[in-house]
Amino acid sequence: MRHAVLAVLSVLALGAGPAYGQAERPFGTLREQAAMQQGWLKKRLETILPPLMRKHAIDLWVVPMREYNEDPVFGAITAPETFAARRRTIYVFFDACAATNAPITPACLQRIALGGTSQGGVFEARRSTKQAAGDVGRGQQAELWGDEQWQALKAVIEERKPRTIGINRSTIFAFSDGLSSGELAGMTAALGGAWTSKFKDAERLPLELISARLPEEEVFYRTMQELVWSMTQTMFSEKMIVPGKTRTSELVWWWRQRVNDQGLGTWFQPSVSVQRQGKTAADLGDDPIIERGDVLHCDVGITVARLNTDTQHNAYVLRPGETDAPAGLRKALAAANALQDIVMDEIKPGRTGNEILSAARARMKAQGINGTVYSHPIGLHGHGAGPLIGLWDYQDGVPGRGDAPVIPGMWFSIELQATSPVAEWNGQQVRMAQEEDAIVSADGKVRWALKRQDQLFLVK
Repeated sequence: MRHAVLAVLSVLALGAGPAYGQAERPFGTLREQAAMQQGWLKKRLETILPPLMRKHAIDLWVVPMREYNEDPVFGAITAPETFAARRRTIYVFFDACAATNAPITPACLQRIALGGTSQGGVFEARRSTKQAAGDVGRGQQAELWGDEQWQALKAVIEERKPRTIGINRSTIFAFSDGLSSGELAGMTAALGGAWTSKFKDAERLPLELISARLPEEEVFYRTMQELVWSMTQTMFSEKMIVPGKTRTSELVWWWRQRVNDQGLGTWFQPSVSVQRQGKTAADLGDDPIIERGDVLHCDVGITVARLNTDTQHNAYVLRPGETDAPAGLRKALAAANALQDIVMDEIKPGRTGNEILSAARARMKAQGINGTVYSHPIGLHGHGAGPLIGLWDYQDGVPGRGDAPVIPGMWFSIELQATSPVAEWNGQQVRMAQEEDAIVSADGKVRWALKRQDQLFLVK
């Protein structure tokens, strides 16, 4: 895996090479990315999942899903070449050491796929005992199908006799609620009361598996952040903006197209907005022409190797004779930076999102900052698995979704805003909304994935 990561990172420095022509591939070829991701998958299932199953007292975890109705945990347990479940796939994880309470090791965890493939060798893939109806080049053994799959699951369970069976059912977290009603009904009918009585909502097991990131992913994520910063600085510059002519929608679609041209994805439509002295949002409309003296804001993201970024940056369009933004605008950005510092300082493993929010808001008010905090986990999903630290419209805590604890290896988008009066704008309130991705490392320390914006980008 280390060699795969190094191979991709070397491409970032040297380019894709002549064999692939002139196409832009800032993160290497898809084949190189897939090799890297497969290494991450193997390590995740060997080092992160086993202790999580023991932590949450689940002997056997069963994750059934059907094609195009995949469980949210799908991306955390499957190979990069797998885009959907195969007909029906039932993934089974069994802690063979739980009954004796022996120390958990990778060897303790059995991984079985009832349907589908071995996902690059990380599962024992089981097929049907029936003969295929015809030979289409795949051999004579059929795939598991229909009730045979549920009976195969029952046999796996009866062989192992787990004390608890974890299922992905939750009324709080979407990431833990991937078991569909149809799959639950089919599984319940096949297993019978003796085994279904051992069902336990897995709840935080899938939540924490999805949210936990590896050190190798952190290294790659930094390169993603570097590209995002390069793109926002280009977008908010004279290279892209002609004051008095350029509309915000042109920047939005430049971002979308630029992401696509580099072979990347995104998980939401980017946005660009304007604040202007003496004008309200209603005055400016949905797609204003950018003028000198404007404050610009963007909300953008990219997706690479199943990882997502979420970034908000701000810029100022210089007036004739100016070399920097007015002091009042710089002070407004500094207030948002101070709120970032508070939130970062309050994030600690073991604390819930609501605890972090409450402590951060108390310190914010003590420092006289007029702001709101609405930060969220990020990683395999843009709005990722884990505790919410506020919502923009819920600042007294988020019951349920804000009650999960922070764990080491979790990533966050530190999203917030501070609103300040600007003297040079006759006391007009200016909102500085910021968002930067941060990492809770394995030792519990919190740091920026790359850095945070403490100076406005300047458009000449």
